[in-house]
Amino acid sequence: MAVRAAVVPAIGAPLEITAVDLPDPGPGQVRVRLAAAGVCHSDLSLADGTMRVPLPAVLGHEGAGTVVAVGDGVTEVAPGAEVVLNWAPACGRCHACGLGEIWLCADALSGSAAVYARTVNGTDLYPGLNVAAFAEETVVPVSCLLPLPPGIPLTDAALLGCAVLTGYGAVHHSARVRADETVAVFGVGGVGLAALQAARIAGASRIVAVDVSPAKEELARRAGATDYLVASANTAREIRGLTGKQGVDVAVECVGRAVTIRTAWESTRRGGRTTVVGIGGKDQQVTFNALEIFHWGRTLSGCVYGNADPAADLPVLAEHVRAGRLDLGALVTERIGLDGIPAAFGNMLAGKGGRALVVF
Repeated sequence: MAVRAAVVPAIGAPLEITAVDLPDPGPGQVRVRLAAAGVCHSDLSLADGTMRVPLPAVLGHEGAGTVVAVGDGVTEVAPGAEVVLNWAPACGRCHACGLGEIWLCADALSGSAAVYARTVNGTDLYPGLNVAAFAEETVVPVSCLLPLPPGIPLTDAALLGCAVLTGYGAVHHSARVRADETVAVFGVGGVGLAALQAARIAGASRIVAVDVSPAKEELARRAGATDYLVASANTAREIRGLTGKQGVDVAVECVGRAVTIRTAWESTRRGGRTTVVGIGGKDQQVTFNALEIFHWGRTLSGCVYGNADPAADLPVLAEHVRAGRLDLGALVTERIGLDGIPAAFGNMLAGKGGRALVVF
């Protein structure tokens, strides 16, 4: 059966919206009709080669939809079930999984290396980050599915698959923000907006949003920011000025650039914590001298997929949504079709908007 999908043919090549021949689900597989898929910066990182996966590939890893068919041996879900896609399913067998750090699973992306479909001309296609959500339908292992908790609109639920799990997890699992602490979030895209909401839910007393675009202030304040700064060479000094010359307790970096990571670190107080969520290229080198590391006593840590356990965290996030504490719709700045993805990539590069949502 042919479906429309967004294919990246090679590194740096323009995205192609084309017909894809999708097979029936095999043993242990499920076919899902997508309701929506979020356009994440990680998709752009796959397209430009910052993150390497086999190509050509169908992109998209943040999605939700309805099960339409199951393969042999699948008992966990049935046709008609509404699900959220999990692009990084843990294997449960590797060293990281044994430690309980399933977000670092060594085999989480192994599915990206297997051909899952073909173009109508017969070219093999790979699922960019396991789930190939930039398509009307997809076929995935059942391990890539999470049941959608009740009371959550299926279209908005797509955001739970990456932006919200990552932003919420960065605040609650990685940085472990406590009530009355001060927080700065660098980068007001989809993940940054989720992190701002998460900081508000955690009870942060002051939440500073930082972005290169003045136009994102309203978005940031709706998400929970108490202060908004346009990024500059003086950002760290400005943040210290807002916090009694101390700096914030926690900085969450959602950009992935060396200068932003360094600024986030400098914006925290002595003993503060910086969590880096943004994915940068190998050429982005961050430097520190030995004396300042000793003197400031700060912590700098990476954060993968929000250090989350999706199966455990999804019901918690759903409860926040139902209670009105977490607003999924506030993350979305435009709703588009598949044909709008290239323009959404362009907006990302230009620093515009929050999350673009492909609605099928």
